Order: sequence, then structure tokens, then C-alpha cells
Amino acid sequence: MITLTHFLVLGAILFALSVFGIFMNRKNLIVMLMAIELMLLAVNMNFIAFSQFLGDSAGQIFVFFILTVAAAESAIGLAILVVLFRNLRSIAVEDLGTMKG
Repeated sequence: MITLTHFLVLGAILFALSVFGIFMNRKNLIVMLMAIELMLLAVNMNFIAFSQFLGDSAGQIFVFFILTVAAAESAIGLAILVVLFRNLRSIAVEDLGTMKG
């Protein structure tokens, strides 16, 4: 039987893995965006687990809003990445400071 604790532990592991990914890889912008998305998915898993445990659908509805914001964040992040690559021929995070106007 899978309990609430199992879901919360899995969400905590995913969240810790994403934080580890952000701190360990500060050079590649794509990996940083993927780590942020993984962080949002870990939080969503906790919302769904609590929603199921409490029998309330508010957490599941809130997940739809978070997924919408995450999709918009990914689109904007990838657009910035394309502009960065077109201008500098690099996607290194250190090169972002050279785009200051």
C-alpha cells in the first residue's frame, strides 16, 4: 500500500535533486531550466498527494495553474536562450553579463 509518506519522500528527493542540479551546474542554462522544472514538478506531486489524502480537489486545480506558469516560464527561458545563442554563439551562463545594454 502506497501511503502519503511515500509520495512526500519522493517529492522531497526530486526537490533535493533539482536544488543539487542548480548548485552543481551553473554553466549550462538548459540544465538549470530543467532543474527548475523538476523543482516545480516535485511541488506539484506534493500538492496532488495532499489533495488525494485530504479528499479535496483544490490542490489538483492549483497544479493546473502551476503547470501553466511553468509552461510559460519554459517558453520565455528558451526564447532567451535562443537570443543568447544568436548573439554570442554560446549558451554559457557566464556570458549573460555581456548582454547588458
